[in-house]
Amino acid sequence: MSAAGPPLLDGPHADAQVLEALRATWSDPPGWCGRLRAIDHKTIARRFIVATFVFFLLGGVLALAMRLQLAAPGLRLLSPGLYNQLFTMHGTTMMFLFAVPVMQAVAMYLVPLMIGARSVAFPRMNAFAFWVFLMGGSFLYAGFALGSGPDTGWFSYVPLASADYAPGKGVDIWAQMITFTELSALLVAIVLITTIFKMRAPGMTLGRMPLFVWATLVTQFMVLFAMPSVMLGSTALILDRLVGTHFYNPARGGDVLLWQHLFWFFGHPEVYLIFIPPLGFISTIVSTFARRPVFGYRAMVLALVATAFLAFGLWVHHMFATNLPEVGKAFFTAASLAIAVPSAVQIFCWIATLWNGRLDFKAPLYFVLAFFVILIAGGMTGLMLASVSLDLQVHDTYFVVAHLHYVLLGGAVFPLFGAIYYWFPKFTGRMLSETLAHWHFWLFFVGFNVTFFPMHLLGLHGMPRRVWTYSPGLGWDGMNMTATLGAFTIAASMAVFLVNVAMSLRRGQCAPNDPWGAGTLEWRTPSPPPPHNFDALPVVHGRDPLWMAPRPPLHVAGLAADAREVLVTSALAAQPESRPLFPKPSIWPFLGALATTVLFIGSVYTPWAVAWGALPLTVALIGWFWPGRQETEQALALENPP
Repeated sequence: MSAAGPPLLDGPHADAQVLEALRATWSDPPGWCGRLRAIDHKTIARRFIVATFVFFLLGGVLALAMRLQLAAPGLRLLSPGLYNQLFTMHGTTMMFLFAVPVMQAVAMYLVPLMIGARSVAFPRMNAFAFWVFLMGGSFLYAGFALGSGPDTGWFSYVPLASADYAPGKGVDIWAQMITFTELSALLVAIVLITTIFKMRAPGMTLGRMPLFVWATLVTQFMVLFAMPSVMLGSTALILDRLVGTHFYNPARGGDVLLWQHLFWFFGHPEVYLIFIPPLGFISTIVSTFARRPVFGYRAMVLALVATAFLAFGLWVHHMFATNLPEVGKAFFTAASLAIAVPSAVQIFCWIATLWNGRLDFKAPLYFVLAFFVILIAGGMTGLMLASVSLDLQVHDTYFVVAHLHYVLLGGAVFPLFGAIYYWFPKFTGRMLSETLAHWHFWLFFVGFNVTFFPMHLLGLHGMPRRVWTYSPGLGWDGMNMTATLGAFTIAASMAVFLVNVAMSLRRGQCAPNDPWGAGTLEWRTPSPPPPHNFDALPVVHGRDPLWMAPRPPLHVAGLAADAREVLVTSALAAQPESRPLFPKPSIWPFLGALATTVLFIGSVYTPWAVAWGALPLTVALIGWFWPGRQETEQALALENPP
């Protein structure tokens, strides 16, 4: 990379020749080979979003199969073993292959646009993260299709997951899939954190960042602290199964509760990894459709940070049924209650924003308003489960299943759909149909509550979770049938959504640059944005740049149009510092991910694969970082201009 000094500010808009040079410089290569070499953050993010939604649909199909099995007592549509596989695959898909990755993918697309950057930091590593994620998820479903699906639950408790009780390769594949997905998440977290701290437009201080960018930053720091825990736990599990270690074997000095501590130290923060990005969606959507800045900006930022800190003190919330000291349980009860405070602060700030706003009721706002209703219901049952005495009574019942889905689907998927309707014009240049959006919303809202509200009652009536059938005469028949009908209503809503997307992509209304009249920088670019994002990098003077009267300096000057130069700014005040030269598209991230996949998959069958698989991975990394002649000459030319 070159390290030239900072550019000048207030440069003029680029002419047509410069714009064409920018487009050619930042575009990914054409053709199939070019697609494998792509590193544009928007291209990678779109692939991530599509892949995660495919996994979401697959997980939904598995859920429908389970609901059919439970629709009436004594059904034999599925065998017990297959039901366990479906149950495990559904939870694993939704938690590891959809919920966290899709939030990172949306951030990957939007954050550079919202902070006025041309790219993300480490674009090749970003592409590598996508390929690793895709290959890991495909590996899990390939194993399931070939009869080696995991069947020990998405939490894979030991000793149930040990080789003695779970023979075959299903659990090994599950454990390696964890390594795939968490490696991908860690890499994306590094990319996003570096991008936010070092690539903001001049003038965008930390106090002027959009709340969605703050939510992304907080979430990615949580990823850095939470993901290594489950990676360590899954690695110890596969070593116990394949190499003969005894991390979880009490007879040889191990501890079965060690798995629960490692898993839930990741697992409960993961709920907030899923939940915090939608808080950023909501702040953005509420501000836009209320036509005013969010009330209590500093309080909102502090609430996000407080939620992240408190989230790491809740993991024993999931272990109240284990033999832990009562004093410890009391501490985690208090922490479980305390985390409701920052969430309440944000809800009151949103209400205050809406209260004095000039509301424009469009599809994104409908999903946000539904979030308020559903999250409050899910949060109230969460406070109930924070009580040790009540938790012991309902811990293994459908009450917990209902709570989980109210928090995750209600707290994450409703805002996510609102975000899709809001930013779809930016992603594609087309508007989604408002009529079909309303059909989607009402079918999803009604179907969601018809599906999961009866599960609270089922749990209070004693129906245990993780069962594949039940006997007649227990009083559960009607509520299970109602939940099954609700699940198919959700499926109908998803069909409407997919039809809306397909029709809009083909012949939807063309979107203007800023169809909603928003105030953040991503709407300053064309829809969809060009490969270089901004023709001239902006200079920021406030929190809502598009709602402010222009004032000089307006733009950044001095960046080359025929080289991938980006602007690096200081972490706190976003003052220009340098102009590094970014790498060009390369096949090596794809080949590196392929070599990583060979190593991980081979290690499921023989430990020697780690040694032999390291060789192609080493070759791929050498090729990745080997300096190209053209890039070296370009860097020298920029550092020593004629």
